[in-house]
Amino acid sequence: MCLVRLRYQFRVYPTPGPRIKLARAFGCARVVFNDGLGLRQQARQAGQEYASDAEASRL
Repeated sequence: MCLVRLRYQFRVYPTPGPRIKLARAFGCARVVFNDGLGLRQQARQAGQEYASDAEASRL
């Protein structure tokens, strides 16, 4: 049996309308990621356990 792995590379050039929506969606995702990272850093500095994913989501 032969295993072949394929990789594709795409480039997208959205028009101004979708560009704004994409920027808003990825901006929100970045804020959420940074907030979760901040929680973990605070817990580490305080010597506490990390908040679980469910706990971080609740916060």
